[in-house]
Amino acid sequence: MTGWRIIFMGTPDFACPTLQKLIERGENLVAVVTQPDRPKGRGQRLMPPPVKELAERNAIPVYQPLKVRDPDFVEIIRELKPDVIVVVAFGQILPKALLDIPPHGCINIHASLLPRYRGAAPLNWCIINGETETGVTTMLMDVGLDTGNMLLVQKTPLDENEDILSLHDRMAAMGADLLAETLDGLATGGIVRQPQNNADSCYAPMLKKEDGIINWHSDARTIHNQVRGLAVWPGACTHIGDLVLKIFRTTVGEGSGESGTVLQAAKGNFEVACQSGSLFLHELQLAGKKRLDCSSFLAGYPVSVGTLLGNEQSGGSPS
Repeated sequence: MTGWRIIFMGTPDFACPTLQKLIERGENLVAVVTQPDRPKGRGQRLMPPPVKELAERNAIPVYQPLKVRDPDFVEIIRELKPDVIVVVAFGQILPKALLDIPPHGCINIHASLLPRYRGAAPLNWCIINGETETGVTTMLMDVGLDTGNMLLVQKTPLDENEDILSLHDRMAAMGADLLAETLDGLATGGIVRQPQNNADSCYAPMLKKEDGIINWHSDARTIHNQVRGLAVWPGACTHIGDLVLKIFRTTVGEGSGESGTVLQAAKGNFEVACQSGSLFLHELQLAGKKRLDCSSFLAGYPVSVGTLLGNEQSGGSPS
């Protein structure tokens, strides 16, 4: 425990393990700042962010500004006199006026090995790009996009079949532990701040729906990585006839044939040819239907060997 006055800023599930870690350490959490409640589901009912729910269960004051750069909100933070602000997947860019308030700075947990994968979706893009190693970085925030001085880094191998779901949970837990180590190091003066080398940086932009459209004229490993990286949203997708087919889990095979052609579709094997190699489809979902394993899918929707998958079937892109 540092004894510092701490403000925590975060919004989604990814931020909750770090907030929970601060609570368990007995830190002096003077406030939690999170995004406003948003409408969700078919009924569009207002739902609180996961961070807000966790804060309220622990009787921590919660602020939900529409814009953190609003001068009135900046003044609220100034009056709270934080020693440090911890930021994890908050969802808004912090203005300099806010960054300058805490004497120990604003510490951000970023889910990549900076300066690689700056931006909104580092976990997804490191999988899509076939990285074999990733990790989390704590840094002191500045006015740039993930450009501040690095504090601590924790690396981890990335398995060729690990998807965004399991990586998300691992990185959230790793980030919480690294933040605790970072706070202790700053409190004792044991951390050397390291500037980032901008020449080594790359950008991880926010995901778009069209990122999920499969091009079967790619090699099998490239498509496999796309499926892994987009398994939560938007999902990798293609057409089978006039129907949109989402694909959630695959493994790489050695089959060959015309790109997008079904090579096997029986006895629990659904294999599709790619430009190089093939892909076994293990979890699938037709639009408007349930997500199914391969055997259940083929039992309810028989597919013939030689069927051609791809957007050219209906002349449009999946929606």
